[in-house]
Amino acid sequence: MAVTAGPGSGADLIEVFKALGNPARLQIMRWLKDPDTHFREYEPIADRQSVGVCVTHIQAKSGLAQSTVSSYMSTLERAGLVRPTRVGKWTHFRRDEERLEQVARAISTTI
Repeated sequence: MAVTAGPGSGADLIEVFKALGNPARLQIMRWLKDPDTHFREYEPIADRQSVGVCVTHIQAKSGLAQSTVSSYMSTLERAGLVRPTRVGKWTHFRRDEERLEQVARAISTTI
């Protein structure tokens, strides 16, 4: 059976499932859903709603190594689930809500 490419395709959904199949990455996505609540103990470098959460804050909250968090965020970005924004020397991440809605629709129509 061939798996087609493109948004909402089987191959696309497999990448999303792989990205979310890791408990730590799934937890990060949950935290990013409500960044003001989950990261309130960290002084924001930029507006969390429009720019996202600084990767150093994600690293501090998760307790994971910086290299691990960077790798995890790259995986989520490749799956299209988060968007990075540079603010000075810091990279911030926020969820791509439009993409997540696309994935939800694809799951409901495909599976």
